[in-house]
Amino acid sequence: MSYVDGFVIPVPKKKLQAYIKLARLARKVWKDHGALDYMECVADDAPVGKVTSFPRSVKLKSTETVIFSYIVYKNRKHRDAVMAKVLADKRLAKMIDPKKMPFDGKRMIFGGFKAVVTF
Repeated sequence: MSYVDGFVIPVPKKKLQAYIKLARLARKVWKDHGALDYMECVADDAPVGKVTSFPRSVKLKSTETVIFSYIVYKNRKHRDAVMAKVLADKRLAKMIDPKKMPFDGKRMIFGGFKAVVTF
């Protein structure tokens, strides 16, 4: 059964290109260590809902946009093995430093999910 790490991230619009550059590096690192798929998406049609929504989930500011991203693995064991390698990879040292990230990591939402319906 596939396993997916999912993320919703508020990114300042003025730092979007820096985020995309970082995401391209992250994609390479995750794929080099065995991730099956890696996707980064910028909100294009994600309106603020009355009760909940992607923008509300991260307390989106007017100067920010929402990123939705996910990484696919064979299963949870595979994810844990890939993640251990990713976290040890020196190419991501800058990414892990909260002072250098082009987004507010405190408002990032993330989690791991077992896939129950796939294509």
